[in-house]
Amino acid sequence: MKYVFGDIVVVDKDLLGVIVKSWITQKGTKEKINHEVYVRSYNKIKEYPESKIERYLVRHKFLDGEDIEYQYNAINNNL
Repeated sequence: MKYVFGDIVVVDKDLLGVIVKSWITQKGTKEKINHEVYVRSYNKIKEYPESKIERYLVRHKFLDGEDIEYQYNAINNNL
């Protein structure tokens, strides 16, 4: 599991959220990791698979084009 309770993450391309609940479900030998994330822009908790979440590396309320590029480069080791 990459993320835990309280981690700030990016969801839906450019929105910030906070992990409020995480769990693993297992189907045979395959694990599926899900997180419930409070997204302030939606003012609600939404469920995301771990593959649809990115770690938040920039300190603004919303990510602009330059921040999105920095975020992508940092995650993909394109320095």
